[in-house]
Amino acid sequence: MNAKSQNLPQAWVDPDDAPELTDAFFEKAEYRIGDQLVSPEQGRVAIQKALSRGRPKAEQTKLALTVRYDADIVAAFKATGKGWQTRMNEALRDWLKTHSSA
Repeated sequence: MNAKSQNLPQAWVDPDDAPELTDAFFEKAEYRIGDQLVSPEQGRVAIQKALSRGRPKAEQTKLALTVRYDADIVAAFKATGKGWQTRMNEALRDWLKTHSSA
């Protein structure tokens, strides 16, 4: 039989469903961070920060380059363990402190 069955269960509707949150609701809201009451602007900033994705932007960004070093230099830095590229960057920075940039 191709006719629709009239005995299908009805979609469930939650009688305690929360009302729609309107702009008026948020205008009357109290913003709190922990137990501390904050201004609406501080609350909005905190919400935006909490909802942002990814890691925070670094103050000083890195530049991706292709550089060639002698194998023994790279091996020596790699032998120091995880974070060897950061240590290599710090070594170059120390070198710049003692040498003129010209």
